[in-house]
Amino acid sequence: MSSDNITESLPLQHQRVLVTRPASQNQKCCDLVNSLGGEAISFPLIEITPVSESDQHYDALKCCILDLDLYQKVIFVSPNAAKIGFDWIDTFWPQLPLGIEWIGIGQQTVEQLDSLGFQAWCCPDGYDSEALLAHPSMQSVNDQRILIIRGNGGRDLMRDTFVARGAKVDYCTVYYRSLPSYSEESIQLKLLDRLPSALLITSGEGLTNLQTILFAVSAHRFQPLYSTLLVVPSERIAKLARELGFQRVTVATGPDDKSMVRAILPEKNWNSWHEKQIG
Repeated sequence: MSSDNITESLPLQHQRVLVTRPASQNQKCCDLVNSLGGEAISFPLIEITPVSESDQHYDALKCCILDLDLYQKVIFVSPNAAKIGFDWIDTFWPQLPLGIEWIGIGQQTVEQLDSLGFQAWCCPDGYDSEALLAHPSMQSVNDQRILIIRGNGGRDLMRDTFVARGAKVDYCTVYYRSLPSYSEESIQLKLLDRLPSALLITSGEGLTNLQTILFAVSAHRFQPLYSTLLVVPSERIAKLARELGFQRVTVATGPDDKSMVRAILPEKNWNSWHEKQIG
C-alpha cells in the first residue's frame, strides 16, 4: 500500500479538531488527533497561573501545606492541581507525611500523582466529583479533616457534601484559572475563516469562555460554530452546551484524551484504526 493510501485511510483525515485544554495539557491530545490524520488546532480556553507569594491565597495555601499531616484525606481535583500542588508539598515536605489517603479526581489526575510519587487512587466508576462522593469509602467521614487542592473558584459540591457528612473541609488554592487573551486575527484564523470539524471542550468554564471570546470580537460570524460537533465529557456539561445553543453535542465516555477523540468517530472507524496500531 502506498503512503498516500495509508494517509487517506486514517480516520480523521481532512478534519480540523479544536483542542481546548490548558496549554500545559494540550499537547498529548493534539498529538493523538494528528496521529489519526486530523489537523489539531490548539486553542486553550483556560489559562493556568500558579499562586505566587504576592497573591491573596498565598498565606492560606502555605498554612494548609505546613499542616498537611493533620488531614486524613487530600483530594486533587485536576492534573494541574496535582502538578502544582506537588511543587508546594515538595518544598515543605521532603518526605510525604504518613497516614494520608491521596485521592485524584479522574484517571489523568491519578496518573499525574503516580508519576510524582504519590500512591493515589480515583473512583473506578467515574471521573468527577459526583462519582467520588458516591463511593462507599466516602460515606463515613465524620470528624475527618479533608483538604481539597484546586484552582480558584469552581463548584462547592464536594466541600458541602463532606461537611454535611460531618467532616471538616479546607480548600487549598494553588492556581488561578482565567480567560486567555487572543487577538481578533487569531480567533478568526483558528475558529471562523476555516471552521473546525469538531470542538473538544472538557469543562463548563471552557465552554462559557469560548462564548465570551466569540461575543467579544466577532458576534456576527460565530453562529456556524453552534452547528459544529461539540464533544464534552459529561451530561452536566452537555446540558450547559445545549442551553448555550450548541446543536450537535456528543458526550464522551470520559474526559481523557482518548475518550474525547474517540467520540468524534464512528465506532467502526476507531476500532479499525486501533487494530492496525496493535496488529
